[in-house]
Amino acid sequence: MLRRAVALAIPAALAVGIWQAIALTSEASRTKAEGAQPLVKPHAVRPAAPLEGAINPKFPGITTFRGNLTRSYYGEGPVPRHPVVRWRYPSSGGMCARSSDEKGTETWCGVGWTGQPNVIPDGKGKTLELRFGAYDDHYHFLNARTGVPIRSDLVTGDLTKGSATSDPDGYPLYYAGSRDNDFRIVALDRRTPTVLWSMNAYRTVPYVLWNNDWDGAALVVGDYLLEGGENSWFYVVKLNRGWTKNHKVRVRPKIVLTVPGWDDQLVSDRPDKAFSIENSVAFHDGVVYFANSAGLVQGWDISRVLKGGHKAKRVFRFWTGDDTDASVVIDEQGYLYVASELEKFNSRSERVGQLMKLNPRRRGKPLVWSVPVRDPGFGGAGGIWSTPALDRGMVYVAINAGGLLAVDRRTGKVRWRIPLPGPTWSSPVVVDNVLIEGDCSGILHAYDVSRAGRRPPELWSMALGGCIEATPSVWRGMIFVGTRGGGMYGIGEAPK
Repeated sequence: MLRRAVALAIPAALAVGIWQAIALTSEASRTKAEGAQPLVKPHAVRPAAPLEGAINPKFPGITTFRGNLTRSYYGEGPVPRHPVVRWRYPSSGGMCARSSDEKGTETWCGVGWTGQPNVIPDGKGKTLELRFGAYDDHYHFLNARTGVPIRSDLVTGDLTKGSATSDPDGYPLYYAGSRDNDFRIVALDRRTPTVLWSMNAYRTVPYVLWNNDWDGAALVVGDYLLEGGENSWFYVVKLNRGWTKNHKVRVRPKIVLTVPGWDDQLVSDRPDKAFSIENSVAFHDGVVYFANSAGLVQGWDISRVLKGGHKAKRVFRFWTGDDTDASVVIDEQGYLYVASELEKFNSRSERVGQLMKLNPRRRGKPLVWSVPVRDPGFGGAGGIWSTPALDRGMVYVAINAGGLLAVDRRTGKVRWRIPLPGPTWSSPVVVDNVLIEGDCSGILHAYDVSRAGRRPPELWSMALGGCIEATPSVWRGMIFVGTRGGGMYGIGEAPK
């Protein structure tokens, strides 16, 4: 995805040297075979959380983009069957601000890609809080049932793009990035949201290759925070969460690992050095997975780091050939589902397609199946910006050209396709056999996918106004989604 370009012309030899020094472990030279190879066997640890449901069942809610460590949880039903807009925030006008990128300075409005709000119950059944960032440079905290603010905004110095994360272990902490260079840890138990600590995209690494933004939603695993930045680096931060004598939350963060999102082979394959990490990292069985804007998918075994050690090892490498901003999704067997854009139209992306199922355990040839998605869409590009959704035996994904694809998880066969006004960047969600997807004409659609693999009937659609790039959140009878038209919407069942 196009962003403000601040890439530095780093010689390949220097890049390799720093790669080896910073990544903590060097690796043997990679073969130039087209398939990826696991470089070492992943350290055997038990998954930190179930693959479905909240990260920590003691604290339910949608605490991060796509809900859990494997980016495969979409919320809880029921889904409204006769939906109406219960509230819009703001009630009139839009959340807008001026910002600059490689195209110049313009006004940005509403909530964009990926923009999925957190939905946080208070545990007592009294308050349901909606937390989200918007293109007005603010993070907002609303009563999810009424759309009324319940705490003051957190104001940053630029757009608050992507999705943020609420602490999954019950600490009143919020982890949020901004295009103003900073990723913040915010306390929510003060009179106003209070930044306790921040890390700067420029000052925390030896150099930056690309940008200063933080699109991805962080993961919290144990007492560690995992995050990728558009500066092309992956971070592990020891949080050291706790409480002050005055019973206020505190953190004492320490960056314990930084890993470049590229390697020497990628520098050779993609000399433009567009290596930004724009997706939300996924985690399973001790290994963190992420991709970058040059199409490099990596898996790093960080299990020792998460136990207080200092060594991490790369255990998986795969190159899609093109910009891969969608988050890696992991199924219950550990297979990876990767969606890639199609902008470079090179031989590699021609061979491997744009929707892939990968087996990280299979040496030499991890590609299980792939689906080409070459239809030209926004900007003349094909492929996929949205993150795939898994439901029973199916993979659902929205495509840049406009529309939804349903693919058999086992065989990779396309079972059906529904055209929609593009670009469709909103990531589909599936709850209680209902698939929800927004299109760029501002229509939110719901489809009955109870008969898996069969072309689904549309249950309902509703106009919200403004392209829907953001991903909806579903929670117990409500749907929450923002649009580029300027607003966030709370949608519920129509009164009888």
